[in-house]
Amino acid sequence: MPLDRSTGRTGHDIKGKAVARETITRLVDDLDGSEAEETVKFALDGRSYEIDLSAKNAAKLRGALSTYIDNGTRLGRASAAARYGARATSSREENQAIRSWAEEQGYDVASRGRISQEIIDLYHENAR
Repeated sequence: MPLDRSTGRTGHDIKGKAVARETITRLVDDLDGSEAEETVKFALDGRSYEIDLSAKNAAKLRGALSTYIDNGTRLGRASAAARYGARATSSREENQAIRSWAEEQGYDVASRGRISQEIIDLYHENAR
């Protein structure tokens, strides 16, 4: 169905009769179930989040974080890799160390190609 961008409605003609559809999206506050005013996006420890909040709860969140925001260093917009949780490409030497460690621990790791994120994480948690 064609979309009328001015009204947000879709419609077409069936046997001379106009048919229309209007989709209404209502935001619900994820904390208390009241009507939400906005979707707030934030990040912590390399993970991005979003939450639908009423004006009251959005102000509470911003107030709770204000001391940390005021004293932190703004980094700007995260790269696509950071937004989607991708890690920076490891160096060849680090990949060799991860493969060696994984083999010593009994994990099945190919001698070439991508190393699973699970093995990389285990290496970083246990090899140092």
